[in-house]
Amino acid sequence: MRITIKTIIVALLYLMATQAPAYADLTDAAKGLLSKSYSDKIQATEAIAASGDPQAANLLETLLGGDLYATKSDARLVSREKVSGGYQITDIITEEDLGVVESGDLSKIRINNKMRGLINDLLGRLTLLNEDPDLRLKAADSVFKSRPKEMIVPLRDALAAETDETVAGAMRRALAALNFLYGETPEIQAEALLILEEQPGPDVKSLLSAEANRMAAIQNPSPEIQELAKNVDTALAKVEEKLAMLGVVENVFQGISLGSVLLLAAIGLAITFGVMGVINMAHGEMVMIGAYTTYVVQELCRNFAPDLLVYSLVAAIPAAFIVAGLCGVAIERSIIRFLYGRPLETLLATWGLSLILQQFVRTIFGPTNKEVSSPDWLSGTWEITGGLALTYNRIAIILFAAAVLFMLMLVLRKTAFGLQMRAVTQNRRMAASMGIRTGWVDAMTFGLGSGVAGMAGVALSQIDNVSPNLGQAYIVDSFMVVVFGGVGNLWGTLVGALSLGVANKFLEPYAGAVLAKIFILVFIILFIQKRPRGLFALKGRAVEN
Repeated sequence: MRITIKTIIVALLYLMATQAPAYADLTDAAKGLLSKSYSDKIQATEAIAASGDPQAANLLETLLGGDLYATKSDARLVSREKVSGGYQITDIITEEDLGVVESGDLSKIRINNKMRGLINDLLGRLTLLNEDPDLRLKAADSVFKSRPKEMIVPLRDALAAETDETVAGAMRRALAALNFLYGETPEIQAEALLILEEQPGPDVKSLLSAEANRMAAIQNPSPEIQELAKNVDTALAKVEEKLAMLGVVENVFQGISLGSVLLLAAIGLAITFGVMGVINMAHGEMVMIGAYTTYVVQELCRNFAPDLLVYSLVAAIPAAFIVAGLCGVAIERSIIRFLYGRPLETLLATWGLSLILQQFVRTIFGPTNKEVSSPDWLSGTWEITGGLALTYNRIAIILFAAAVLFMLMLVLRKTAFGLQMRAVTQNRRMAASMGIRTGWVDAMTFGLGSGVAGMAGVALSQIDNVSPNLGQAYIVDSFMVVVFGGVGNLWGTLVGALSLGVANKFLEPYAGAVLAKIFILVFIILFIQKRPRGLFALKGRAVEN
């Protein structure tokens, strides 16, 4: 019985000892950082990494960033934050709040360049085995960029235990870079080159280019160096070829994205211009009103319903449509309807109206840009490969533009209002003789076009500055899209917007942004000399006249 009780007591004492706070070992290891000797600090740094404590990485990152201090009273390692009356300090190991002290109560833990290199390597080792896959991915990318020889073994071990395919790919690339640079045999280096050329990216191209230049500068190279240099040149050519193909894909995506923006900005103009023949120079301000409506909705959510802030962008879509649409109806009823058949007066009146609306917005919101934040589900990029990454907000704009076009098609083809709109477009006098209220159709059409422009403002708030001049940047491009595609034709507007967007993105790398727009404008001028009614001309007696 005594033996049993003694055994139980020993077991309990063992469990209590093994389950003591993990930071006890870390505290002992970190004491060496208080020494003035850098050799003692290096030993302490290695002991911290070997402690296995979860706080070890945080301690090393704080030390590397120059934010680690020791209290002069009791030599505790702390981090500090500037507050009124001094510095708020926190124990770096236990995360205990230690109150506010003055600057003179702390002494900074200093490191040299040798320690910085060691800490970077140790952090790489620690982070490669972290439970968070994002941190492991970041660590693998960091190893690829710094390429320390000492990381070959830890990286190989981490790759063998890795289960996430994305992280494994990044580790495989980093290990290939290390094997290529420090491989002991030509076979290892050749195998590493095969892996690198299958993962093209600007970083891989930079690595291979640097090595190719280094080998080319070697005088009287050995046959092994000549063979390796030949393999590097071959791999570099393949990487450049793949990057060129990815560049074409990215240009097409960027062109479609720009075309979607132009489509959203121009589609409302195509409707009003096609049905009413009105040159509305204030159309860009409807886009601007939609963007500011988005800002107002987001501010209301931020101040009165913070939990709904993530949905504020979705709520802003119908709000922007209603606000801009009502403004459009008011403009048509108060100004436009008195100027039908007088295009020059309409142009001047709407241009003056655009200046009034800009100044009105400046008076209310001020002249500075307003920030419209993106929700988490629109932030970040979708990295397909190392050389191709697509932003989520651009993808969302493309899908949103397609949805708006689809809904407008349904309205025009499946509703009585759409039928009346098409009738007025083709022959206004005949439509009026059949009992269609052309004035009501004009007002609703102008409101519909303005509402769609307001929804374009919601999308543009995610990729452009929300300012009183927002609409001015798109009004000229919108008119070019409408004229090129065909007045009043939605399919023509779609083709025109995407064509001009893609062409502009392919011209920009060679001619620059401004000159590319000039080339596009000259092309459209020459094009309408041959086809005055655009790519897809509407048919009808009134249209043809």
